[in-house]
Amino acid sequence: MAERVDPIAWQQRLDRMTELFSSLVQTAGEQATFRCPYKNRHDECTAAFGCRNQRRPETAGGLRLCRGDDKLDYRDAWETA
Repeated sequence: MAERVDPIAWQQRLDRMTELFSSLVQTAGEQATFRCPYKNRHDECTAAFGCRNQRRPETAGGLRLCRGDDKLDYRDAWETA
């Protein structure tokens, strides 16, 4: 038999998840104004295409290094009118 869900407890959980994800989204939005979306935390490029900021990987077969200066606003690349 299915267990009944307490609507108040359910809403509290949803509110908590919204709180957690909203700060995550805010941080991502701020980073989108200056950090390439293909650059990982190790300054490696994860793009499957060429870019003028890519440099040779440190290890053979590794990801190319990103040498972008993080001073560009990349949001226009995926925003549509």
